[in-house]
Amino acid sequence: MTFRQFAFNNVWRNKRLYIAYFLSSLFTVMVFFTFAIFAFHPAFSIGSIRGEVLYGMAVAGGIIYVFSFFFILYSMSSFLQSRKKEFGLLIMLGASNKQIRWMVFLENILIGFFATIGGIVAGLVFAKAILLIAENILIIDESLHFYFPTLAIVITFVSFIFLFFCISLFVSVILRTNKLVDLIKGDKQSKGEPKASIILSIIAALLLIAGYGTALYVEGAEVVFAMVPVIIVVTLGTYLLFTQLSVYIIRQLKKNKLIFWRKTNMLLFSDLSFRMKDNARTFFIIAIISTVAFSAIGSLYGFQSYLTKQAKEIKSYSFTYAPWGDDTEESIENDLNVINATLKEEKIDAKMESLKLTYFDNESIDSRVLMVKSSDYNRYAALIGEEELNPNVNEAIVIEQSSAIVTYGPKASETLMDGSIPLENGEVVHPSKVVETDVLTEINGYYVVPDKAFEQLGTPDYQDLSVAWQAENATEEQLIKAGEKLKERVEYKVTAIDYTVYEINKAYGPILFIGLFIGIVFFVSAGSFLYFRLFTDVEGEKRKFSAIAKIGLTEKELKRIVNRQVALLFFSPIVVALVHGAVALTALSHLFNYDLTLEATIVLGSFAFIQFVYFLIVRFSYVKQLKSATL
Repeated sequence: MTFRQFAFNNVWRNKRLYIAYFLSSLFTVMVFFTFAIFAFHPAFSIGSIRGEVLYGMAVAGGIIYVFSFFFILYSMSSFLQSRKKEFGLLIMLGASNKQIRWMVFLENILIGFFATIGGIVAGLVFAKAILLIAENILIIDESLHFYFPTLAIVITFVSFIFLFFCISLFVSVILRTNKLVDLIKGDKQSKGEPKASIILSIIAALLLIAGYGTALYVEGAEVVFAMVPVIIVVTLGTYLLFTQLSVYIIRQLKKNKLIFWRKTNMLLFSDLSFRMKDNARTFFIIAIISTVAFSAIGSLYGFQSYLTKQAKEIKSYSFTYAPWGDDTEESIENDLNVINATLKEEKIDAKMESLKLTYFDNESIDSRVLMVKSSDYNRYAALIGEEELNPNVNEAIVIEQSSAIVTYGPKASETLMDGSIPLENGEVVHPSKVVETDVLTEINGYYVVPDKAFEQLGTPDYQDLSVAWQAENATEEQLIKAGEKLKERVEYKVTAIDYTVYEINKAYGPILFIGLFIGIVFFVSAGSFLYFRLFTDVEGEKRKFSAIAKIGLTEKELKRIVNRQVALLFFSPIVVALVHGAVALTALSHLFNYDLTLEATIVLGSFAFIQFVYFLIVRFSYVKQLKSATL
């Protein structure tokens, strides 16, 4: 048997531990390869969004590549920790440090080579499906047909072979620092009783409370200024949570006889305290990485939802027209003819209403205010099915937008309710109530007055024109196509809400798609970290449970202990990350004054469900391993 065959057999015999490393590396290669397929797709070479897509792909590819380096490096260090005793035995049998390093180098190169090939093959297999998904998410005009990505294959292969080569050299150098006595003892060395400082534990709790409290308290622009301090405080608090507070809590539980001596809790807490100490830094890394993934995807998804919903609420009508200040009556009439002709061309039936917006200077509130007579308001309200308003004589109604517009300071309605409207006949109209509607939502608060009172307002200080169309029984495709044509024919005087939303999704699609992929890579890597830490100690756990089984531990009790232990180790960092993510998204909702509860629930719930499924799979494999040692 040659030395190369010996290295290959080592990989094959440790396939249970290596399989997670291999599959995670394969997935990382596949994601990078997918980005390369997009970057060099022929459609983008002539498409209108080539620049923004390629820039995003390049940044995302760089992030994934750099993250892959640290992920693979961590993975290899886990393997080395679990194989200390094996290396010690090889040295005792005559293997030199140089041979051990060469063996590790060959093993990692072997796994890296097949992971790279496997990732490229998997990328090719799923390329068409991913391109179809991307075509809908990105909302592009060009069809992302399948092509054979020769350049993407070459770049991916060379990049990751180089990455694995560098990692292999680095890991093989680290290995020589271990002493033979440490290698032989391996996991039999005493770890000592885990200790925690009560002062640092209290500081951890205070830091998290302060960070959460600040993030949830600040609103508006204050969120931006508080962001960096909150991130620093919460990050430090998270580190102390896992290294100090969690260990302290477990020690206190062990001191409680009612809890510690109950059934099999002694086995659970005794082992858990050591595991918390060993895995504290790993849990911290996983919690931070997962928080970044949750917050990034939640923020991107929430911001897209905010933009599209705001656009729909600010412009309630299918089409609105507002001429420029220097437009003549002739040019306005020409524009309206073009708009009506375009709607007819797209076979869109739409009701049309026009309104002369009349502004008056109001000394009571020291501001210029829009005055709308009730008959005009009711015509516009009828277009979108809003209730009519019929104010009494000498009564005005303040209109407040029901849309989610970002505003700082007092609302327009609060200012308008404090004002009064003098008439030419000497009478004064006072506002009586505030009504929230979607009529003329682009105007930031205005008065609706009776027609007779409107005639007594005198000479207006400024007038403008607003024309609106509400489509009936038109498809989204028709409305988007009409909006695109109107943008070319009438420039930016026309707002087509469906086309505006389409443009937002089209511009934001690549960002969301890229962020989703990066978030998934981070989350899968975090799950892999947990898998590595769990199975690194599996041999020691086998011996422990085998010994306990001999003195009466039943299979049911074994499953209960392992289920609780694995659940605590698996979900501790994820639960912390979910809480961090929920607080971060709540702070984001305060920044934009927009409720992100639904978006946060979807994102965090999806990741929690994926983690639960992953937990069930890993638990099944882990329990199976331990049961085989106790039979």
